[in-house]
Formats: sequence, C-alpha cells, structure tokens
Amino acid sequence: MKYYCFSLFLFLASSNVFFSQNTAVNTNEKLVYTASYTLSGLLTEIAQISLETSPVKTSTATLLKLKFTATTFSKFDNFFKVRDLYESYVNPKTLTPLLYKRDIAEGGFKKMEQYKFNHKDKNIDCVIRKFQKDGEFEDKLTVPNTGNTRDLVATIYNVRNLDFSKLKTGESKSFSFLFDAKEKFMIIKYLGKETISTNLGKKECYKLAVSLKNDNSLKGANDNLLWLSADVVKIPVLAKFKIAIGTGELKIKSATGLLK
Repeated sequence: MKYYCFSLFLFLASSNVFFSQNTAVNTNEKLVYTASYTLSGLLTEIAQISLETSPVKTSTATLLKLKFTATTFSKFDNFFKVRDLYESYVNPKTLTPLLYKRDIAEGGFKKMEQYKFNHKDKNIDCVIRKFQKDGEFEDKLTVPNTGNTRDLVATIYNVRNLDFSKLKTGESKSFSFLFDAKEKFMIIKYLGKETISTNLGKKECYKLAVSLKNDNSLKGANDNLLWLSADVVKIPVLAKFKIAIGTGELKIKSATGLLK
C-alpha cells in the first residue's frame, strides 16, 4: 500500500474552477467519514476521516482553520497504522490559503510539510521534512504561485463553492494543485446529478469523475468518483477510488455545524 493511500480522498475532491466568495463552508463544521479498503477481496472499514473548521484569531485578522485527520482503527494498526493531520489556515471569505501544514505517519513512513503562501510576491515557501531509519532529511524551496494554486485541504473546501450550473454533463476541466511541493494536474468530468442513499438519508448529488494527468496513482477512466450533495453546502457524501493495489470507498458518517 502506498503511503499516500488515505490522501486520495483529497485528490478526489480537488479542483479550482469557478471559485468565488465562500457561500458554502460554515465555521465550526465537522464532517466524519468511514474509509473502506479491499482486504482479501472484501471491502472493509479500516479508518475514520474527519474534516473540521474553526476560527483562529491572529494579531491582525481572524482566519478559518481547515483541519483534516485520518486515523486507522486500532485493530488494523498492526497491518498499516495511519495517523495523518493536514491543516490549512485561510481567509474565511474567500478560503484563500495563507499557511498549510501536513504531518503524516503511515506505516513506517513519517513526513512533515509547511507551505507559506506569499500572495504579494506570487510564490510559496515550502519546507519538507522526512523521517527515515537512516536519519532526518529537510528540503527548503520556493515555488511560483500562479494565483490559483492552493493546498489540498483548502482546495477540498473550495470545491464546495463551485457553480455547477456552468458545467454541462460530460464536460471536463483540467486544474492544478500543490502536493509534495510539486504542481499536479487533475481532470474532472461532470457526470450530472444522481440520487444516492447515505447515512444522512437520500441525497441528490453532483456526480464527478476524477483522474490525474501524467500520474498513474488513480486507475481507470471513470473508476474514481465523487458525489457532492446538490444543495447550498455541497458536502462530499461518497467517494470511490481505484489504485494499482486495490479499491476503496469513503462514506459520510455524520455532519454537524452546516449552513442552513
């Protein structure tokens, strides 16, 4: 299992088209998901994923903290232990990121990242630390910011502000995002609306197919799918992914603090 397996949910929900003012994401939200993966031919719940928002006051402004955590259930820790934390500090009105932090522990792999977004100079200062058996390694670099570049967590929340009325069924778009301090490109195809059963009841959803350009992490043309609730909050309620070593799903378990 590749170390970024549980980050694929973020990939599946990432895009940056038609972003506008924040009209969907509320302060003090909490979305909880169960993550399932194919083990011995059976789709098995192995982890919990949470997405939370909270206000953070600084000396000059009040920011919105976007927090993503992924934790394997204890009975699976001996198989593949995951303790992932992603945080993005954004402008609450536009969800534009200012600071991003990533601290992951997956199997025997540990890594920390920090991005500082300098919007005035249009660049992003990145620090990456890797912890391995033969020591600790640190890289520092600056990458250009095209103006649309966001971290993964900010992007997953920004996708909820998409105006799907501007997309035709079958229409595809290509978008960029920053991962491991490298620009990645994703193709998202709008498949129309579909009503599905969830733990929150039956939901009419926007259905999306997702693929990565020049990246073989996700397999199949329409095997990586995301369903967003077709309402004002547009929360992810279901995701299905296919990678080289198997398939998985994420299903929403609970949602609190949403806009009415």
